[in-house]
Amino acid sequence: MKGKLAFVRGSGNVFRDFGDPNADLEQARAILAAKIIGVLDKRKLSVRAAESLTGVAASEFSRIRNVKLDRFTIDRMITILGKLDQHVEVSVNVRPRRKRAAHAARRVA
Repeated sequence: MKGKLAFVRGSGNVFRDFGDPNADLEQARAILAAKIIGVLDKRKLSVRAAESLTGVAASEFSRIRNVKLDRFTIDRMITILGKLDQHVEVSVNVRPRRKRAAHAARRVA
């Protein structure tokens, strides 16, 4: 391998690291999707069995399993978790964003 590899520390949000303008929303949806998938896997539920249990269409569970999340709102995903007998607790922290130039400089260093 030629050349040096640079080590870049991520922000903890891959969507932000790749410049997604809705990074926080996408991160929240990804986390909720992972929790839904985790419940389905733990209970060994197929999408059809999950549909029978919750009344949520099997196609919706298929979309979640295939990470096609653009149709889902956060409240819809929380509702699905509730129908899977899960208690969801949400915590929100708000703080000013770092300057992009300072963040980019740190990634290069």
